[in-house]
Amino acid sequence: MFGSSKQKSEVSRSSKPSSPSTNALNSLVQGTFVEGKLKATNDIRIDGTINGELFSDAKVIIGPSGVAEGTIKCTNAVIEGRFKGNLFVKGLLNIRETAKVVGEVSYGKLVVQSGAVISGSYKVAGEGSNGSLGSDKDKKVISGSKSGANQIAGKAHISGQ
Repeated sequence: MFGSSKQKSEVSRSSKPSSPSTNALNSLVQGTFVEGKLKATNDIRIDGTINGELFSDAKVIIGPSGVAEGTIKCTNAVIEGRFKGNLFVKGLLNIRETAKVVGEVSYGKLVVQSGAVISGSYKVAGEGSNGSLGSDKDKKVISGSKSGANQIAGKAHISGQ
């Protein structure tokens, strides 16, 4: 029959409860404005505007139309849009050719593509860093794009030149 209880029980046994995905992506789409403090355990992509503090245990991506101002602390980051403020990246910071990054930046590894505009102080955080920028003697102050990027000390890799 159509309503057989045997069929129903088989279906319910084969259904598994959904578990949170480890590859989940939070997204602020273009036209969205967020102000305040955000905390994310998964990757987050910003194509809108965020003004405030963002803490992520994963990757932060600022898309080409994305704008972020304030403080960002994360594991890895890809910047294609605009960022102004304090940026603390434990792992890899990838600044793409369309990016404009201004402020105090601390990173584990750095890639700056040709055409990116970077200005401010850049410091290698190294392994075991707590994200603090340390003393002024450890900082390298740079301004501009291509030639300024060549002044960055540490584990920098300039691509596209």
